[in-house]
Amino acid sequence: MAEKRDYYEVLGVSKGADASELKKAYRKMAMKHHPDKNPDDPGAEDRFKEIGEAYEVLSDDQKRAAYDRYGHAAFSQGTGPSAGGAGGFGGGVDPFDIFREVFGGGGGGGGGFSDFFGGGGGGRRRDGRQRGSDLRYDLPIDLEEAATGIEKELRIERLVSCDSCKATGGDGGRADLRSCSTCGGVGQVISSRGFFQVQQPCPTCRGAGESLSNPCKECNGEGRKDGTSRIKIKIPAGIDEGQRLQISGSGDTGVRGGPSGDLQVEIHLKQHDIFERDESDLYCEVPIAFNTATLGGEMVVPTLDGKASVKVPIGTQTNTSFRLRDKGMPDLRTGRKGDLFVNVQVEVPVKLSKDQEKLLRTFSDSLTEKNTPMKEGFFEKAKRFFKS
Repeated sequence: MAEKRDYYEVLGVSKGADASELKKAYRKMAMKHHPDKNPDDPGAEDRFKEIGEAYEVLSDDQKRAAYDRYGHAAFSQGTGPSAGGAGGFGGGVDPFDIFREVFGGGGGGGGGFSDFFGGGGGGRRRDGRQRGSDLRYDLPIDLEEAATGIEKELRIERLVSCDSCKATGGDGGRADLRSCSTCGGVGQVISSRGFFQVQQPCPTCRGAGESLSNPCKECNGEGRKDGTSRIKIKIPAGIDEGQRLQISGSGDTGVRGGPSGDLQVEIHLKQHDIFERDESDLYCEVPIAFNTATLGGEMVVPTLDGKASVKVPIGTQTNTSFRLRDKGMPDLRTGRKGDLFVNVQVEVPVKLSKDQEKLLRTFSDSLTEKNTPMKEGFFEKAKRFFKS
C-alpha cells in the first residue's frame, strides 16, 4: 500500500495555516480534482478522496492536534488518541459530504454540487436551447489608427444559424421533442465510481432531459453550423495595447435558437518606426547636425499631425529632451492629448574633406576648458585612475 502523503502537503498549505486558508486551499484543490471535472482521469477519484480526507482532519481542531502530534498514526487502528478509527476519515465519511458543505450545495440528493458543475441545467433550457460561446479576436492596428480612431470590418469564423432548420434543430424547421431515453427526462445520470456515486449531466441530452426525434441532417440537431460573418467595429481614439472591445451577440450562435455569445476584440498596437508610446505620451529620437547643436538653430521633428519646428539652444548636448505639449495620444476617456518628448542625438560628421578636417583641427586646438566643461570635469574626477 502506498505511503500516505502529508495532509498539509496535500492541500498545499503551511502547518501554521488558519481555518480560512485551509478552506480556501481545499476549495481550490477539490475543484481541480473533482471526478466530474476529470472524467477521463482514473486517478482523479483517489486524489479527490485524499484531499477530502486531509481537509476533514485539519479543519477539526482536535483531529488536527492529534495529527500534528502523532501524524497518520493518530488515526490508525489501536494507535494514538483516536484508536478504533473514531476520528478517522475512513469511518463512514463521504468526501462529497464535505464538498457539498464547503461549496454550499444541497444535502443527501447531491443536487447542489452537480448544479455547481452545470449538471442542473446551467445555461441549457429544458427545450435544449443554450447560449453560444463568447469569442476572442486579436486585432493589430497602427499607432496612427489608435490616435484618430477608425472603423474596421472583421471577418469572423463562428457558428451561425442553420438555414435548413431555421435554427430550431428539427428537420424542416419543426422540433419534435421527446423525453430522453437515457435519463428518463431527468437530465442527470448516476454512475458508480469506486465506493461512491457521482451524479452528472446525461451524455445523450446533455442535461436537457429531452432530445429531438427529427434532428436536422445538416446541423445534426444543433440549430447552428460553421460559418463566417463580417462585423464592423468602431475603434475609439486613444485605445491602447491589450484593451478590449465587446460586441454583444457577435459570438457563436446559441444551440437551437439560444442567445448568441459575445465577441471580445483585443487590440494590439503595431511597432512604430519612429514613436514609442507610454499611455498618452509619445517619445522619439531625432538626430541633429553637430553644427546646429553647437551654434544653435532650429530642427524639424515629426508628429502624428505632420511636422513641427523646435528651437535648438546653443551648446545642446546629446540626450537633451524637448517637450511638445498636446502632440501625444488622446486619452481614451477624456480625449485630452498627452505630450511628445523629443530626445536629441548629436550626429558627428563623417567622411570629411581635407579642407574640412584642417578647419576642424584648427577649431579643436582653439578649445579650452570653458568650451568643454563635461569633458574637463570627467577627467578631473578620473585623475586618480591614471596615476602609475
